[in-house]
Amino acid sequence: MAGYIDFHTHAFPDQVAATAIPALEKKGNIKAYLNGTVADLLKSMDQAEIERSVVCSIATRPAQFQPILDWSLSVRSERIIPLPSIHPTDPERLEHLRHIKDMGFIGLKMHPYYQDFFLDDPKLMDFYGQVNELGLLLVMHTGYDIGYPRIRRADPQRILNVLQKVPGLRLITTHLGGWDEWTDVRSLLTGQPIYMEISFALDFLDQIRLRDLIESHPPEYLLFGTDSPWADQATTLKMLGKLGLEEDLFNRIVRENALKLLG
Repeated sequence: MAGYIDFHTHAFPDQVAATAIPALEKKGNIKAYLNGTVADLLKSMDQAEIERSVVCSIATRPAQFQPILDWSLSVRSERIIPLPSIHPTDPERLEHLRHIKDMGFIGLKMHPYYQDFFLDDPKLMDFYGQVNELGLLLVMHTGYDIGYPRIRRADPQRILNVLQKVPGLRLITTHLGGWDEWTDVRSLLTGQPIYMEISFALDFLDQIRLRDLIESHPPEYLLFGTDSPWADQATTLKMLGKLGLEEDLFNRIVRENALKLLG
């Protein structure tokens, strides 16, 4: 099956999804489109002609590293590409990075709000450096978060601060460089070799601003993402299609750039 690649989805172990989804719906005042299981995600992928989905986990405390890693191993397949997670205060974080690499994962996911850190904390630079040395991808929530107070934990300037300290880090910024901080994204990030995936931006920006942000960025650094189950995969694809992007750019976003990162 040759289709689209969604670089930003979420799912949970079946027994966790039943409680996690309602709790997250309440926290973010948002309704999920799926029930949070891998099986439901695969159904959505089939309906939207999505070939592969990157499934991002978030360790909200250090002790969750191993359970998330074990579950990620259990669901990994040709179509499901899991990213484990490491909590920034984990005393074994560098060892766990090497373990992620040794187990054949392409990278990890982190979230400054759910994990309570600032993106450019100097204490994390050794960690980011190890991510870079191991050749791992780091998918990072950037911008504000819909369920948290508006403290600037992962804004565009902090992104630049990290990349200046750790050049070469394959940092993938979610939500088109920073959710609801797109004015700063436009002035600070667009045009630079920084990966951006587009989830939760198509719903919040008008088409003129969206096209400007997307077309002003290097085409090889853009990725399709939905943040499923918090957005519908098929609907997000249709919204992207309605922007009227050049065919080559559209194909890069929905598949070709992701293929290069996935190897």
